Amino acid sequence: MDPRIVVGLDGSAESAAAAHWAAREALLRSVPLHLVHAEERSSPPGIPAARSDVAREWVKALLRDASDELREKHPQLDISTQSFDGRPADSLAGVTATAGMLVLGSRGLGTLTGFFLGSVGMAVIHAVERPVVLVRATEDAIPHARGLHSDRDVVVGIDISRPCDALLAFAFDVASRRACRLRALHSWMLPPLAGSGFAYSPEVNAQIAQSMNTGLDDMLKPWRDMYPAVTLDAQVPIGHASEQLLDTGSEAGLIVVGRRIRRSPIGAHVGPITHAVLHHSTAPVAVIAHE
Repeated sequence: MDPRIVVGLDGSAESAAAAHWAAREALLRSVPLHLVHAEERSSPPGIPAARSDVAREWVKALLRDASDELREKHPQLDISTQSFDGRPADSLAGVTATAGMLVLGSRGLGTLTGFFLGSVGMAVIHAVERPVVLVRATEDAIPHARGLHSDRDVVVGIDISRPCDALLAFAFDVASRRACRLRALHSWMLPPLAGSGFAYSPEVNAQIAQSMNTGLDDMLKPWRDMYPAVTLDAQVPIGHASEQLLDTGSEAGLIVVGRRIRRSPIGAHVGPITHAVLHHSTAPVAVIAHE
């Protein structure tokens, strides 16, 4: 596997923030950084070829200026660039297939940033099976010690009823590299038993919470043993999972969520919890594809 980090650029403030985030991550991992721009171009009848030449020059300048800025800030970083003429989701899936991760800018509240004109943002996430990190422009306003990531918490959302090895492997690795606290959340709701008052009694709730705690501890134990230096805070709060993740992750350095890999074009690729976090988180969000 090629460990390099791929960044999608489109000239927006969000993609610039994504490039700086990715550069810091590449330094932490001691891996190369690969800046790319993908755009599906068409040439309608009557449009002069000169216009496409201007577009190509703009892309060259975009990649050159971004790499120059990052090299000035991080002279030890290995940076390469590449442009694609084709469907962005397909192009990115190809270049990221063996990479360490893909990093994109995100405006949140409904769409990824305009990256690669004419693309549908979510299609990029659906097509890429490597970790994808979405970064807001506001992330660049946060001071970073020694040019690296700040030591803010990493938050990971877990469902103890499903395998979460891919999420936990990524989250523990990131927290270990950053030497920061890892907060693992499994949210749960009270039983929807209308007219059954016992379901809401303190005793029953305590039993349910204890069961959830036990399940979460059991799931985390192998990872605690593998990463003894990582400070782990495991929680089983009551409430909607997306609300709990957004609240806990409001001051986090990274929120880690999952999406199931679907081979069929039918059905949702991103679940409602991940969808909500992607659209409303102010912190960077890592989406981990898993079976």
